[in-house]
Amino acid sequence: MKERSPFAASVCIGHLACVGGVFAGAASCNGASSAQIHGAPGGDGGADSPGQSGGQSGIPRGAVVYDGGAAVEGAVGPDGGAVSRLYFAVVGDTRPVAMDDTAGYPTAVISKIYGTMDALVPRPSFAVSTGDYQYTSTLGDQAPAQVDLYLAARAGYRGVLFPAMGNHECTGLTASNCGAGNADGTPGAYRAYLTKLLAPIGQTSPYYEVDVNAKDGAWTSKFVFIAGNAWTSDEEAWFDRALTRTTTYTFVVRHEGSNATAAPGVTPSERVLALHPYTLAICGHTHTYDHPSRREVIVGNGGAPLSSSTKGYGFAVVSQQPGGSIAVDMIDYASGLADPRFRFELNPDGSSAE
Repeated sequence: MKERSPFAASVCIGHLACVGGVFAGAASCNGASSAQIHGAPGGDGGADSPGQSGGQSGIPRGAVVYDGGAAVEGAVGPDGGAVSRLYFAVVGDTRPVAMDDTAGYPTAVISKIYGTMDALVPRPSFAVSTGDYQYTSTLGDQAPAQVDLYLAARAGYRGVLFPAMGNHECTGLTASNCGAGNADGTPGAYRAYLTKLLAPIGQTSPYYEVDVNAKDGAWTSKFVFIAGNAWTSDEEAWFDRALTRTTTYTFVVRHEGSNATAAPGVTPSERVLALHPYTLAICGHTHTYDHPSRREVIVGNGGAPLSSSTKGYGFAVVSQQPGGSIAVDMIDYASGLADPRFRFELNPDGSSAE
């Protein structure tokens, strides 16, 4: 797949005012804001159907240089960790257009995403992914090869990655349900997810929790990863217990958004969510980025065929602000520029901080 940079102009950075982690242009280059730049239109496609797989970007005119703020002290590993502030990246949905088309895997896009992520200053402490690392048939043997391509690209980012399971880690159907005892069993895609993505971080179950807390004890956070396509009553009980434990911040990572009710785990997990406080639900499945409701974000533009003609490939960055709120920005995969029309902030309880 040919990688295309969406920007023809260079960014002139003069005396810029940094507002909430994003530069607002205070100088000018040839009469334009010093942080402004022209974006190009993106591709088009669908979440569960073939579409264009080109790497064009739809970051709009006025995109700004992203500044991650102060350095983060501490570290996060496979077992979680303790840091001076929350600062992490989100990427989702990386697969070829056609089933078993391993040769058409979007390697250029996902490699650039992880390389751009790693080059941010400061580098995000860790990353989470929202699922779909492959597009393979249950009768074929391409799952290990496609996940290996993903892992080779992921190696461009030096932090730990916490992956969620997608429907393409089952049969590919949104309504599929994998795992021992479930209707769709344990196909190659599911096994590849467990052995190649989860085992390296010490996880044996498709659903799990990771805690990241403050070095000075000022706040706590938990990341609860749901397997909406390996759903059982045991998982539902586990999810309810996980959310019952009080933390300052709670992030729930699930592949399908709240409107994808065909997925076995969406409706029951939404019932559980309604009973507990949480900060943000991080989802993918739709091949774009979106903020469909106050405390749900969609990050599904990691190389799969795009479902929006105005939004391109990239990743999100979630950063804890000095006052305790959480800011979410969307970063273009090739340029590292942020989309200023997307940014939003939430308080720890999920209420708007804007």
